[in-house]
Amino acid sequence: MITLPPAKLKEILVTSGIISPEIFDSVVVEAQRKKQSPIDILISEGLINKDYFLILVARNIGSERINLGVINIDETALKLLPEDIARKRRSIVFGKEPDGRFRVAMEDPTDLETIDFLALRLGGPIKPYLATDDDLNRGFMLYQKQATQDFKKIIEDSIRESLRSKAKGLEESAAELPIVAIVDNLLSYAVSSRASDIHFEVLDDGILVRFRVDGILHEIIRMPKEIHPAIVARIKILSNLRVDEHTHPQDGRFRYKIGDNMIDIRVSVIPTFYGEKIEMRLLSAAQKPLSFQELGMFDETIKMIQEAVAKAYGMILVCGPTGAGKTTTLYSVMNILNRPEVNIVSVEDPIEYDMRYANQMQVNVAAGITFAAGLRSILRQDPNVIMVGEIRDAETANISVQAALTGHLVLSSLHTTDAPTAVPRLIDMAIPPFLVAAVVNVVSAQRLARRIHLDCIESYVPEKGVIESIYKQLQEANPGVNPANLKVPKTFYRGRGCAACNHTGYFDRIGIFEVLNITEEVRKLIISPDFNLDNLVKLGRSQGMTMMFEDGLKKVERGLTTIEELFRVIRE
Repeated sequence: MITLPPAKLKEILVTSGIISPEIFDSVVVEAQRKKQSPIDILISEGLINKDYFLILVARNIGSERINLGVINIDETALKLLPEDIARKRRSIVFGKEPDGRFRVAMEDPTDLETIDFLALRLGGPIKPYLATDDDLNRGFMLYQKQATQDFKKIIEDSIRESLRSKAKGLEESAAELPIVAIVDNLLSYAVSSRASDIHFEVLDDGILVRFRVDGILHEIIRMPKEIHPAIVARIKILSNLRVDEHTHPQDGRFRYKIGDNMIDIRVSVIPTFYGEKIEMRLLSAAQKPLSFQELGMFDETIKMIQEAVAKAYGMILVCGPTGAGKTTTLYSVMNILNRPEVNIVSVEDPIEYDMRYANQMQVNVAAGITFAAGLRSILRQDPNVIMVGEIRDAETANISVQAALTGHLVLSSLHTTDAPTAVPRLIDMAIPPFLVAAVVNVVSAQRLARRIHLDCIESYVPEKGVIESIYKQLQEANPGVNPANLKVPKTFYRGRGCAACNHTGYFDRIGIFEVLNITEEVRKLIISPDFNLDNLVKLGRSQGMTMMFEDGLKKVERGLTTIEELFRVIRE
C-alpha cells in the first residue's frame, strides 16, 4: 500500500473528519513501536475503512483509485511490461486512455522515478492510478500462463541434466545445479501461484508434486523417481535435517528469498511405502496480522470478540479443524492486545509469524518443551496475556484454566467442529463444569471458504436442489421455525474462471464464523444438572448466536463466496 509521510496522512484523515489529531498521534506512536505503518494500525483497529481511505488518498494526490478486480485488464497491454519489472516496480499496465496514454495501476502514483522509468520503457506517457497490493496481485496472476510454460520447460531441462549426472553421494547429488534449479523453480512457482503448501509424494513410478492453493490441492507436475533421493537430500540440507536418516520423521525449517519476498518454509519429512514424502508450508516472513474485517467478520461478531478482549482475565477460544485459520485469528487478537503495558507470552507449534514485543516460545518435545511444560514456564514470566497454540490434552487444559483463574487472559485453540462443542470438550478433558463456566469468555469457531474471483464474477440461478438443501440446513439450525420465515439469498454468484484465477473462479479465502458469547445465563446452564449440548445451542441461539452456515449464507448473498463452497467447508 502507498506510503505517505505522517504529516500528509494526518492532514488527509483529520481534514476529512475521520479521526481526531490526538488519536492519529497515538496511532503513529503505536506504529513506531510495532514497526508497522500507521495505515495498517488504523485499518486493523477499525478506525478507518480501507476502501474509503484509498479514495481519499487518490483524491488528495491527484490520482484515481482503480480496482483491478472489477475491470477487464487488456492482456496485450499487460505484456508490454515484463513480469519481473512489473513486480519490482509494483505496477500493472492494464490499458490505454483515449488520448493514447498508458493506463498503469501503481502502488504509489506519486513515485516520479518509477513513472519516468515506465514512460521510457513503454515509449509513451502514462496515467498512473492508485491500486492496492491485492489489486496488483490479481494483475500479476495474469502472467501465470506464460510462467507455467516457462516453469515446465525449465523443470524438464533440469530433469534431463540431472539424469545424466555422475554424482556418487546424496550430498553431492543435492548440490548439483540441476537439482538446485528444480527445487528453486518449484519454490518460486509455488510463491507466484499463491500456494500455502508444497507436497512431494513418491509413488511406485515417479514423484508427484502438488500445491495447495486457497485450501485445495492441485497436481502441478510429475517427475522421474530416479531424482527423488537427490531432491529429498537438497531439501533436508536446506532445513538442517539429517540426510542419512530415512526411517524416522523429521521436522525443520528454513528461510528463503524469492525475488523481493522472504519466505519462511516449514518442512516435514516422513517415511512412506515407496520412500520419503515431504510437505513444505510456505509462510511470508513479512506477514502482518489481519484486522477482524479482513478476516471476514461482520460487525456483530467483531463486537463480541472485542468485548472479550477488553476483559483482564479469562479465556478466548478459537475452534475448527486443521487449516481453518485459527492461528491467524489468534494473531489478530494478539495484535490488538500488543500494547506497551501488556506482557504477551506464547507457546506455539510452530511459531508461524514473528510478532514484535510478543515473547514467543517454540514447542520442542526433544528438549522437553511441550505445551504444558512451556505453559508452566510462562506463568513464571509475569505475563498479562498468554497464547497457547493449541489445547491438546488434559494437562494443558488444566494449566490454561488455572492461568485464566489467576488474572491472566488466555488465548488458545481447540479442535472442535463448532463453538458450543468447546464446552463439553473441556469437560471431557477433566475440567470441572464450574471452572469452565468461570473462565471462558467467548468461543469462536471458523472455517475458510474460497472467495469468488471479482475479475470474473457473475450472477446465476441455482438448481432447485440447491435451494432445497439451503432450506434443509436452515431448518436444522432453526428447529420449529416456519420455512416461510427462513431467508434464502435472492441472488447467487460464482466465478466464470479466467487466466488470473487459473480458471477456478476463486481467488484468496475468507473466514466463516460462529461465536458463542458466554453470558451469565450460559454460565448457569453449564453448571446446572440439566446441561447438555442441545440445551447450550438453544440458549446460544436465543441470545443471538449466528450459526456458521448462516454467517456463510450472508457472504454468499454479498457475492463473497459461492453456495457450493459454503456447503463444502461446512461439511468438512
